[in-house]
Amino acid sequence: MNFEQVRQVAAHDMHLVNQLIEHSLHSEVVLVRQLSTYIIHGGGKRLRPMLHLLAARAAGYHGEQHHALAAVIEFIHTATLLHDDVVDESEMRRGRQTANALFGNAASVLVGDFLYSRAFQMMSSLGNLRIMDILANTTNVIAEGEVMQLMNCNDPDTSEEAYMNVIRYKTAQLFSAAGRLGGVLANAPPEIEDALAAYGMHLGNAFQLMDDVLDYEADADILGKNVGDDLAEGKPTLPLIHAMRHASPEQASLIRTAIENGGSEHLPKVLQVIASVGSLAYTARLAMNEVEYAISALAILPASPQREALEHIARFAAARDH
Repeated sequence: MNFEQVRQVAAHDMHLVNQLIEHSLHSEVVLVRQLSTYIIHGGGKRLRPMLHLLAARAAGYHGEQHHALAAVIEFIHTATLLHDDVVDESEMRRGRQTANALFGNAASVLVGDFLYSRAFQMMSSLGNLRIMDILANTTNVIAEGEVMQLMNCNDPDTSEEAYMNVIRYKTAQLFSAAGRLGGVLANAPPEIEDALAAYGMHLGNAFQLMDDVLDYEADADILGKNVGDDLAEGKPTLPLIHAMRHASPEQASLIRTAIENGGSEHLPKVLQVIASVGSLAYTARLAMNEVEYAISALAILPASPQREALEHIARFAAARDH
């Protein structure tokens, strides 16, 4: 099964989710409609809502509430992207100008708030306090992860443990919630619900680890943003943390300076160092480990096309080039 076949397994449900997203973006405020439509249609893979749809079906759910929850998950994710790009002062995402570059920081922040509040309007309409509790906790944890990452910026002494905590909070938490909510809708036993949450957590870790690899080795045109953006922003991601641990003192000092100062001045030399000590290969190996953990978590589920699709999404996370 390739990724296009994975899409086909969820195609009918995703079509209904996309319709709901379009309908739910309506606002009487023109700028809200323009900016939210721009970012929602930015060419993303929509892995998080797809994960939720597949998880719900794999757990035996036969209703339709998973469409609304998938849209909620996508809105929460999109709101975080809008805020992220403002914080990071990013200019490119998915091969296009970021919303803040096009519409300004103030509009991006406020429309991000609109998407958060619209997401909570939609989830409250489901009338399920457990769902609201999970998603309220999730958005809170994501915000904490963003602050943790901000605190680590320009800090070359950030440890691997601190880095992993950031990606668990900032990225993996929403993947985990998407999986768990599939089990919640299906009224699955706790062990199934926990397995789907664990799958999402490990998938999210793998996805972010590979993002950090691609930031240093992908083709910028395919990646949709500039290579080395993390270094330019002073983010001590795992390839840099590993390189400082294994490089010569002189090389480690170079990376330390690059993280402290940000910018792209040292990028060519930093790329040489992380290649020479195998930092990208190390990070990719950790991503593959997370993929194996994710797939193992699904073993408790009965065989189905949806479970097989979830397994292939995990493999895709560590094999992608963008």
